Amino acid sequence: MTPISMHAASAPAFAKMLGNMLNWLEAAKAHAEAKKFSTDVYLTLRLAPDMLPLPKQIQIASDAAKGCMARLAGQSVPSYEDNEATLDELAERIRKTRDFVLSVPAEALVGSEGREITIPRRSGDPLKFDGADYLRHFALPNFYFHATTTYALLRHAGVPLGKLDYLGG
Repeated sequence: MTPISMHAASAPAFAKMLGNMLNWLEAAKAHAEAKKFSTDVYLTLRLAPDMLPLPKQIQIASDAAKGCMARLAGQSVPSYEDNEATLDELAERIRKTRDFVLSVPAEALVGSEGREITIPRRSGDPLKFDGADYLRHFALPNFYFHATTTYALLRHAGVPLGKLDYLGG
């Protein structure tokens, strides 16, 4: 069996789920239109009072994907303002993130499994990983956590999404 490359284990997974997230936002817009309410309602969605709302879930998923690809490629992480205030602006952020993910060439990740990755934290000492552990045990789980939370928030709000919408075609 041929081992999977770091690029093959990251970029296609991020790009596919980001595309799925775009579809969820389109479904949310259609749902709001059909039910005759403002899409702004979705912007305050949370499952618990101490949970970050929908826009922050999308922003963090975006940050996880672009941060992972940049760090593994030894590049600076692109900085976005985190000021999205509509579903259309959140969709644009997702598109921009997907475009960045897909722009990182596979060659840039060759050898990244051994690259030291340091994640700064506001609360103290930074987290340190080698590239393989960073991808497997931090970046992908964090990305999927926030993507899944986005899906769950929209589904909880009545957006007609199912498992195949989550998994994509």
